[in-house]
Parts: sequence; C-alpha cells; structure tokens
Amino acid sequence: MKDVIYGPVNEDLERVKAMLTQLNPGGVTDFPDSSAMLSQILGGGKLLRPLLVLHAGNFFNYNPEKLLPMAASAELLHVSTLVHDDAIDKADRRRGRPTVNSIWGTDKAIVLGDFLFACSGHLAAETESIRAVKLFAGALANISTGELRQSFSAYNLDQGFDQYLKRIIGKTASLFAMSTETGAVLSDAPEDAVEILKNYGLKLGIAFQIMDDLLDFIGTEEELGKPVGSDLLQGTVTLPALKIIEKYRADNPVSRLFEGKGDKESNINEAVAMVKETEIMDECLQGAMDYSREACKDLKNLPASPSIESLNALADSMVKRRN
Repeated sequence: MKDVIYGPVNEDLERVKAMLTQLNPGGVTDFPDSSAMLSQILGGGKLLRPLLVLHAGNFFNYNPEKLLPMAASAELLHVSTLVHDDAIDKADRRRGRPTVNSIWGTDKAIVLGDFLFACSGHLAAETESIRAVKLFAGALANISTGELRQSFSAYNLDQGFDQYLKRIIGKTASLFAMSTETGAVLSDAPEDAVEILKNYGLKLGIAFQIMDDLLDFIGTEEELGKPVGSDLLQGTVTLPALKIIEKYRADNPVSRLFEGKGDKESNINEAVAMVKETEIMDECLQGAMDYSREACKDLKNLPASPSIESLNALADSMVKRRN
C-alpha cells in the first residue's frame, strides 16, 4: 500500500525532505540552538501535505521547480501549527517525542512557530505564483480561525455537528485543500480539474480529522505518541464526544468532566469505554469512510496518471490508520 501511495512521486518527496532538513532561508538560522530546535520537529511524520501537492501536480504540467517549494511550504505550515498547538496546550509529547515547549519553554516555542510560518511563506513565494501565495494566505487564515473556534468552544457542551465540521475544516481540511489546489494550479491544470483536486483535499482532510478524533479514544498511547483522551482534557468536543453528549444527555462522562464533577481520570476512562463498547465507534468510522469516498468520486474525470491510484489508495488508508 505504501509503495502505491508514495511511489509515483517518491523521488521528489525525498527532495522535499532534504529541503526541510536544510532549512535556512536568507541565512538567518546561523546560531546552534535553532538547528537543535528544528531537528527536533522536522523530518518526521508522513509528509501527507507535500505528498498531496506533488500528486495533484502530476496530472498536467509537472513542474518540480514550482511544486517542490510549495510542497515544503505546506509541510512547514503544518509543522508550525503543531508547535503552536503544543505550546498552547502545554503538551509534553508529539509523535512520541518531547515537544519544543517541553524542552525550551513556551516562549521560545511560540517564536519558533512564527519563524516556521515565515519560512513557509518564503517557500510559497518561490513558486512566483500570485495565486498560490493567495491560497497559502487563505489557508493560514482558515487554520487560525479554526483554532480560535476551538479555543472559544472549549468546555462548551452546547455544540452540534455543523460547528464541529466548521472547526475541523478550518484546522485541518483547509490545509489539505490548499495542498491539492496549489499542486493543480502550479501544474497549469484547467479550472474543472483544480476544483476536483481541491474537493479531494478538502474531503480527505475531513476524513483524516474524524479518524484522528476517533483514535484519541480507541488508540493507545504508544500508537498516538500522546495520552489517550488528550482532546477531552483540553475541553475539545470532537465527534465521539459529541455523540456521547447527544446520546446520553441525562448523564454522561463528558458533561461531568467539563462541569468539574467527579474524578477526571475516571470520567475519561468511562468516555473511552463508552466509545469502544457502543455504536459510537462504528458511526464515527462510517462518517470518515463517507468523506473518504466522497473525496474520490470525481478523480475518474482527471487525465490518466499513476497518481489516481495513489490518491484512491491514500483515501482508503485514511480510515485504516492507527496513528
């Protein structure tokens, strides 16, 4: 499966990795501590967003000079949001490794996140595409809005699916959509193809986040690289939590946790068991599968390319992952 997903663009994805590990725009990272901080957060992960840029650019005029900087830009934008998220949440671990804020402190983590934002913008500008830069800026605005939605809705039990969907589109799916849309734009794709690939990224991002939220309940700390139930501890109402609240309005562990009633750990353990042992897990999984299928429905209308099989396989893998 991995060979199918990565194969057609794997060589250029390796070049993107090299760009990330050699990050030094304008020669500004000339002090040792910055290198240590960057090596702590760059070079890992699945590189999904760069992968999407490259695949989306593989249907028309594949231009590495434009696609590689955009792919690196997408990854740096993603990583910068993770650095800020961890600092805000006071998280100790990310992907099983100590976070920047746990090693160097919150103030330095925030500044590093800002630096990464700047680097990602610098790389987007290297495409010399005004449209790509505007899409980058739009994604950054959407991500920030999604984070604000999450912050203002923390510990709020009066939420519905529409609010949840808006939040995850902003936080996660908007960057997936930017990745596929810029990949299409930078390969001179016609507008109907740009729209197909943008929609693929958007729906894939929704499926990805639903699975992420479900894994917070059904995964293990080893698989997740962070404690199970982390979202609940932060007061975030994800889809599984939303379903618990809706199905058990009279009394449920999520409401008790958010209202400060009872023991935190006991409430989280009960909520985790409730998701695993009821229909909630299957309903969330079905939701992710529906968005995954929706993402792929129009790929058949694109020109023949090995990336079609890759994008279909990637969508399928979204609902089978464990981390």
